[in-house]
Amino acid sequence: MNAPADSPRDLPYPRHATALLFVDMQELWVRPGLDAHIDPVAGEYYYPRLHESVIPNQIRLLGAFREAGENVLHTIIESLTEDGRDRSLDHKLSGMHLPKGHPHARVIEELTPTPNEIVLPKTSSGVFNSTAIDYVLRNLGVERLVVCGVVTDQCVDMAVRDAADRGYLVTLVDDACATHGEARHQACLEAIAGYCHIADTDSVLERLATMPTR
Repeated sequence: MNAPADSPRDLPYPRHATALLFVDMQELWVRPGLDAHIDPVAGEYYYPRLHESVIPNQIRLLGAFREAGENVLHTIIESLTEDGRDRSLDHKLSGMHLPKGHPHARVIEELTPTPNEIVLPKTSSGVFNSTAIDYVLRNLGVERLVVCGVVTDQCVDMAVRDAADRGYLVTLVDDACATHGEARHQACLEAIAGYCHIADTDSVLERLATMPTR
């Protein structure tokens, strides 16, 4: 699903003011058999989409942003403490806890951050709620945020909406996101189309390659 061609959010990417945000692309949510919260039926859709489409597209995005010299950020769910006492109430009630430094919390090998890329641990669904990402993005001079990751209708959705509310122009990369079912994915795209421009990987790469010089 793509946003309408006349979307007011479909604007050129400004050089040195456009950043790529990966949401929760970490071992626990990507490797089959690790996430106890996903039921087998959902997994039959989710994991093949991740490994056949989403991750390959994310690798392409990552390479293009690095080549363009634009900022790349990764957010992961990881507690600041070993016992997780700093987690949000919702994460405590959901039994969601990745201790600081746990191997399942790290970004997947395919997207391993470089030492000069920013990794933001969060303890809530919304990266803008439990990290200093807004402060960081403004220090970086970012105006446009390209978002991808998992899962579409939860943490990705919140990143898009919160970024839009804070004045960033957001692009959501449809084929670089996944959730636990096609119907859920499509329903989310329809619900957040008013907060972002929805594009596919090829369109984002084309836009990145034709960045105007400031």
